[in-house]
Amino acid sequence: MNLITYPDRELMMIALADLLASELRAAIETRGRATLCVPGGSTPGPVFDILSGLDLAWDKVAVLLNDERWVSEASPRSNTRQLRARLLRDKAAAVELLPMYAPTETPEEALAALAEGIAPHLPIDVLLLGMGGDMHTASLFPGADRLEEALADDAPILIALRAEAAGEPRITLSAPVLRDAMNIHLLITGPEKRAALERAVDLPETEAPVRIILKSATIHWAE
Repeated sequence: MNLITYPDRELMMIALADLLASELRAAIETRGRATLCVPGGSTPGPVFDILSGLDLAWDKVAVLLNDERWVSEASPRSNTRQLRARLLRDKAAAVELLPMYAPTETPEEALAALAEGIAPHLPIDVLLLGMGGDMHTASLFPGADRLEEALADDAPILIALRAEAAGEPRITLSAPVLRDAMNIHLLITGPEKRAALERAVDLPETEAPVRIILKSATIHWAE
């Protein structure tokens, strides 16, 4: 693993935001556009706060989530809602947001249309992931009903799955889409997640889905 340890969380968030911005600029210079894929949850919030104020050709950046709960933006559990509040503002308000939710009863009803919107923006240029204490990443949860399908090399872009730990039904990018990203970063904090990450190295992907990106990711950790 390429593990970077920071003396404190504030320094980590600043350094990571600068690094993500640098990689996005490089992608824009090379291809004329860039795709940024980010997690939900509260941990990356400070990174988003900093990133949203940095000078960048944001109108040439497409942003999408790693995964989404199947709830509308009216719900406080919506990752899209949190993303709008923390990243899609200030200078970054000019980005193109690729939707990961549609107002259908089940995620399966919207999978094809959502994947069609994402496909032209692949491969992902800059991927930021988080990890749970159970070693899940995106919505690839151990024990999820369609985890093996989502981990397969021929998995589709998006998978709808359900897991006891997930709460609501989820929609998630599949393992091959995440692995194919050009620049991969994993953000974790605290001793418990550091210990979980070290355990993941010796476990199969079905028990520790985060393993799918460990060989190619830069891991950013602070106490």
